[in-house]
Amino acid sequence: AFGMGAKLERALINFMLNFNSKRGFEEVSVPAIVNRAALEGTGQLPKFEDDLYKIHEQELFLIPTAEVPVTNLFQDEILSPNELPKKMTAYTPCFRKEAGAAGRDTRGMIRQHQFHKVELVAITKPEDSDRVFDEMVQTASDLLSALELPHRLMTLCSGDLGFGAAKTVDLEVWLPGQNSYREISSVSNTRDFQARRAKIRFKDGDKNSFVHTLNGSSLAVGRTMVAIMENFQNEDGTITIPKVLEPYIN
Repeated sequence: AFGMGAKLERALINFMLNFNSKRGFEEVSVPAIVNRAALEGTGQLPKFEDDLYKIHEQELFLIPTAEVPVTNLFQDEILSPNELPKKMTAYTPCFRKEAGAAGRDTRGMIRQHQFHKVELVAITKPEDSDRVFDEMVQTASDLLSALELPHRLMTLCSGDLGFGAAKTVDLEVWLPGQNSYREISSVSNTRDFQARRAKIRFKDGDKNSFVHTLNGSSLAVGRTMVAIMENFQNEDGTITIPKVLEPYIN
């Protein structure tokens, strides 16, 4: 992206992080390179190794999502119950090989090998995870509403759930250029699936119990840019900037 396109991308990242922070998600900064244990902890390995970019001759990988390093900040830890829930937001680049799959998505900004994303991650007591899940879905939906982007929520059936997810809601944004809704966020409650793999526990009275972990996009930056460019395009080809982004773009 050049000029205003590059500024719009930067504005979106800043706006998303600030929006999520105001909703109680603490901003964290994490690396884009992780070891095998981190990816095993969140469930990308061993099943999805072919989708990951590996650093040659090292057991290190480029992250497919900030969910991996943020969740693993607490790998093999025992948290105090009064620390929970931990609600975090992070911006990172993300790297995925499956972007090259055949089909109409292979050109443009909808599906890329490297893309930017702002993520939500939460670590909760088991009894709190459904409530925090709803908060995360609402935060992502309200973010789209603040950007004046039409969207809908889709609860996935069990056959479409990811490897570690117990419950997932996809947020789909309207793209006039494709005359259809396309996924822009996916919020999942993995319950104790990741916690068992990454050994993330909390003091539960006189015993240690596994936490629940949750993650969701808020939002994929490239797809949000496409949605803005398509929904706010004027007849002369210019694009109106959503009002909430004006302070970020001067």
